[in-house]
Amino acid sequence: MRGIVARWLLQMLGVGALVAASSASFATEIKNLQLSTTAEGTRAVFDLNGPLDYKLFEIANPDRIVLDIRASSFAEGFATPVGRGLLKSVRTGKQGKDVRVVFDLAGGVRPKSFLLLPGSSSSRPSKGSEALPGGPSRPSMASGALGLLPGDKSSYRLVVDLFPRGKSKSEIVKQASPPMEKARDVVIAIDAGHGGDDPGATGAAGTHEKEITLAVSRELKRLIDRQPGMSAVLTRDSDFFIPLKQRYQKAREAKADLFVSVHADAYSSGDARGSSVWMLSARGATNEAARWLEDRENRADLVGGVSLDNKDNTLAAVLLDLSQGATLEASGAVANQVLQALTKVGPTHRGFVEKANFVVLRSPDVPSILVETAFITNPAEEKRLKSPEQREKIAKAILDGVHAYFVAAPPPGSLFAANARKGKTEQVASRKKPPDEVAVFADDDPDREILARSPKS
Repeated sequence: MRGIVARWLLQMLGVGALVAASSASFATEIKNLQLSTTAEGTRAVFDLNGPLDYKLFEIANPDRIVLDIRASSFAEGFATPVGRGLLKSVRTGKQGKDVRVVFDLAGGVRPKSFLLLPGSSSSRPSKGSEALPGGPSRPSMASGALGLLPGDKSSYRLVVDLFPRGKSKSEIVKQASPPMEKARDVVIAIDAGHGGDDPGATGAAGTHEKEITLAVSRELKRLIDRQPGMSAVLTRDSDFFIPLKQRYQKAREAKADLFVSVHADAYSSGDARGSSVWMLSARGATNEAARWLEDRENRADLVGGVSLDNKDNTLAAVLLDLSQGATLEASGAVANQVLQALTKVGPTHRGFVEKANFVVLRSPDVPSILVETAFITNPAEEKRLKSPEQREKIAKAILDGVHAYFVAAPPPGSLFAANARKGKTEQVASRKKPPDEVAVFADDDPDREILARSPKS
């Protein structure tokens, strides 16, 4: 899954919060080491099979940088590259269960390090290629930048940057911050309730719920697709029925950041009125967790970016609980934003987000809400729902709530995250901080999953 839930859960794994629960599962294997160099410095990139615990420190006389990686080993076929740039040579060895890498230096350096999660990327490759000793060919690095990262993007990558001593930190910030790839859209899966042989509720004038939900969903998609940094997918775009479980599975397959199910309410009395917003109840989440842990097919799937299939029952339950907890928290936040926006369109049935065990809301890792647009069994509200202008207002209110949520909680790699980062940068610049107060690799950069270790002198 792309989004906040996956980022949060993987961060938990990355910092080692759950490593103790199953240390064998998280033993780190070093698959490859590649070096690259420019006039500004030298970069070492380690391809890894998972998160790691490491320490980076300096030793003088002669100058060396030492990297210790706990509970790790070298993969079969690992080759130590020949020194280049600021590195005279590279030496590797084992110390018990740990691995030690020694960088022999040609002179004093300023080291920096960070960890990239699978799928992370720092810049676009430049033209041309250059053979690396001990590794495959890679795109050549543009002059004046350390931004290009060799290595397997599907792997964890530990990056160690070495800058010559004497450069100001402001220069390093400028050189070490690579141009970001184009920010992705946040994806909203829109589910038009009912359909086909299931008409849903029917109003006094004969209006079927399935017709209203499809019309509102299409309008909501149209509005979302017009927004910079947002795009929408429909679970159905015509009059056919989709089983309830498949609806949220379609959202997961689309790597959606949010699932919105659209309905029209019904009641035996024609007086009931107002829109409402629903999220999954805690009991519903508990029941779904039990099904996931018992179902082998479910466990082989990814939840919050992590497969449960190779985890023992205790660890799988912990990971699923973490993913569901983050999902429910995000669902509640976006539901409140949408409900608040709907109050500007018309009355709400109740003044708070309601909870129930709706099947379509059971995705363990995609925040999900269900919107009851109005009571189709209320003749006045049925008439409003048949109005294209009213349906547009409802769709616009849902969009406003969703947009407000993503501004407050921008998913990693999205345009929302880039805009939030730009705002923070402008705030820092306005305070006129001296260069020494600026971090070389900012911990609050949502597009770079960083686990920083401060070098020791």
